[in-house]
Amino acid sequence: MHQIHFPQHRMSSTTITNYLVAAGLLIYRRLHNKFEYLLLQTSYGEHHWTPPKGHVDPGESEWETALRETEEESGYKQEQLNILKNFEHSLNYVVKNKPKRVVYWLAELKDSSTPVRLSEEHQDYKWAELEEACQLVKYHDTINLLRAADLFLINMYKNK
Repeated sequence: MHQIHFPQHRMSSTTITNYLVAAGLLIYRRLHNKFEYLLLQTSYGEHHWTPPKGHVDPGESEWETALRETEEESGYKQEQLNILKNFEHSLNYVVKNKPKRVVYWLAELKDSSTPVRLSEEHQDYKWAELEEACQLVKYHDTINLLRAADLFLINMYKNK
């Protein structure tokens, strides 16, 4: 099985103390010529909906974090995904008076019937088409991520 290797942007502990860095994968599946995006509902705080993501550990690359967090939170391993390395999208915002950056890559679930295995961090999941996904996530930056991904996919599949 061919695995994609991305440049290793390792985060030093100094970098992490200056701002929060997280990474994840926006997973989609194609059903009946439509795209559905995987969103996970947190089991804490506001119970918000988000793609799989998590904080970069010291000495870990953003890419390694995205793969680790996706497997931990959804059960999906790299081998179960077609990763689109030419789509990378960063969100930048402030959480508890600290700047945060989240990097997402786009990935297609190879077998759309593969079940999600939630971690304790999440209480529910949903596969949602673009408009429903945008209503679920609520945060403007995440809505922009979803819209950018959807446009990217429409153009990619149109040209095939």
